[in-house]
Amino acid sequence: MAILAAAAGSPTRETFRGISGVEELLFYYLAAVAVVVLAYGVYARFARYAEGVEDPIPRLDDLGERTVEAARIALSNESQFNRDLYGGLMHAFIMWGFLTLLIATTILAVDLEVWQLLLGRNSFWVGDFYLGYQFVVDAMGLLFVVGIGMALYRRYWVRKDRLWGRHTSREDTLFVWVLFALGVGGFVLEGLRILATGYPPFEVVSFVGWGTALAFEAAGVTPDLADSLHWWAWWSHSLLALAFVAWIPYAKPFHMLSSFANVVVRDEHSGARLPGIPADLEATSAESIDDFTWSELLDQDACTKCGRCSSVCPAKAAGRPLDPRDVILDLKGYREQRADDGGEQPIVADGGSSVIDAETMESCLSCLACVDSCPVEIDHLNSFTRLNRQLVDQGDIDPGVQDVFQNVMQDGNTFGNSQRSRADWADSLEFDLTDAREQEVEYLWYVGDYPSYDDRNRKVARSLARIFDAADVSVGILFEEEKYDGNDVRRLGEEFLFLELAGHHVESFEACEFETLVCTDPHSYNTFENEYTEVDFATWADDPMMPFDYDEQWNRDGEIEVLHWTQAVEDLVSEGRLDLAGDELDYTVTYHDPCHLGRYNDEYEAPRELIRATGCELVEMPRNRANSFCCGGGGGGLWMEFDDDPKPSEERLREAIEDTASGVEKFVVACPMCTTMFEDGRKTGGFEEDVEIVDVAELLVEAIDRDAA
Repeated sequence: MAILAAAAGSPTRETFRGISGVEELLFYYLAAVAVVVLAYGVYARFARYAEGVEDPIPRLDDLGERTVEAARIALSNESQFNRDLYGGLMHAFIMWGFLTLLIATTILAVDLEVWQLLLGRNSFWVGDFYLGYQFVVDAMGLLFVVGIGMALYRRYWVRKDRLWGRHTSREDTLFVWVLFALGVGGFVLEGLRILATGYPPFEVVSFVGWGTALAFEAAGVTPDLADSLHWWAWWSHSLLALAFVAWIPYAKPFHMLSSFANVVVRDEHSGARLPGIPADLEATSAESIDDFTWSELLDQDACTKCGRCSSVCPAKAAGRPLDPRDVILDLKGYREQRADDGGEQPIVADGGSSVIDAETMESCLSCLACVDSCPVEIDHLNSFTRLNRQLVDQGDIDPGVQDVFQNVMQDGNTFGNSQRSRADWADSLEFDLTDAREQEVEYLWYVGDYPSYDDRNRKVARSLARIFDAADVSVGILFEEEKYDGNDVRRLGEEFLFLELAGHHVESFEACEFETLVCTDPHSYNTFENEYTEVDFATWADDPMMPFDYDEQWNRDGEIEVLHWTQAVEDLVSEGRLDLAGDELDYTVTYHDPCHLGRYNDEYEAPRELIRATGCELVEMPRNRANSFCCGGGGGGLWMEFDDDPKPSEERLREAIEDTASGVEKFVVACPMCTTMFEDGRKTGGFEEDVEIVDVAELLVEAIDRDAA
């Protein structure tokens, strides 16, 4: 560049080449109008959020750090690359190219309006700066056009399924083609200028424009014709750019702002903890769109219709009437429609007259796959839970779920069995379990409903008890004082029942002396670790309907360690408290990541380390860790009947048998709900002769027994 600059003297170009003074003033007038329209539209959009209900979860604390982190996430495109290399590259090219062109335009405006006009100085847009500027703009502009081309190819040639749906509209088409026209139009304008000015040698740094000029010349365009066409190209490009600027707040381009804002205010514990309800008993959940929080309204505007959430949703894959994207966009569409015509419509109900149908929400498995896959941090589960709470308020509840609610209210467990029989699973053990209510223990073991009452999962509970005994750990349980943890009834919308259970358990925990709370079920682990700690019990302690007196925030500072049993036992193995040589078993196995342990709490390695400690060969399924496919039991799925084809559990088992390395003998799980769902799917899917369902605890006990033998 330095050689070119020296040879050419002081390279630069005229910004308003061929444009008269009157036309230049007209351009500035139109630019001012476009900016005013943009500013008003952005203000109006964000003013709507201010009308939303206050969010109970802090989202604006440490705003500076949040913004810096959001900028890192956005600029790195890390979310876009998640499970989709093509999509990540495509979005990165478009975003980096667009930002570069925006910065380049801003630099030019500063040079013209500030540096020269206001400060009266000579232009800095000359010499080496100009050469570097032109090279970068051409390089990144080309990247931008390539990215748009990739988008057009994927959308219209490949017709990728997740990009199409009932919310796909003409504005989506217009958006992508306007961007393409802006990118290509800039190079057309540059090529005409270079040809019309006789190929100034220094303009070779504008390599795309230079090539475009050569292409025009080869097509028979003379310098004089190029000079005439340049005026038309300049105004066409400028008017399209200004129209795009003015259009941003009123259509899909607004996601460039709303999506970034949504990343800034994201909840890092989204889904793992749910926002509570106000103590005001007159408050409604989703009786009106006005009940939604400002962050939920922002979620609706941030949706880009990319369909990533739709493509990973196990309910949608099973043929249920749930598409996470459609729920968010249906709410947005109704909000905008109501703003236009003022008509009121039920938000969610059992029937066809509401914005969202009850069956749609009943389909959700609360697996968090939609939240995890969303590149703009939409909290689908918060809105879904709000809708479920409204269904509970209205009494629009699935009969199977209603029975479970009744069982928990009357008997303290989801089975409707006597609490006195809760610890009967331990009767066949060769040792007695300690009553944690009467004796200090190292581990307070919350066994859970399914390990306590379900015959298949009782075997898992006994295996885990034997593991603790072999490790000589001081463990105690609550016996009949233990009730259902409340995780899934909360996600089904029964917040008051969840609060009753939470209050009961924290009082029970406080009455015991222990160091660590250990859970069999990942659902219990999640709700104790992330949700009980968020409940403001003082708000509810004086409520005569709440059967507890506890009035503090439990474990707010994490003084009590909460662990899933695999985490606790992994520590015991690493400490050498279990006598395992690491070669006891020689099975070839695969492992299924439970949603509440994996996506919810980012624990992937503890179960795998325990499997390896037995000597088993562990092979991974194609979908593993954060990309694991739900068993179908979460969000109340265990208690409802669906006409799935195939069932999520059947699809997962098929993947383990057909899509994983051959010879898998055992399908290993670490969640009682998963055990139940996969045992069922093994029968209904015809896989009984192909694979065995085992819990990690059962593998460990077998290894311990073999080592002892």
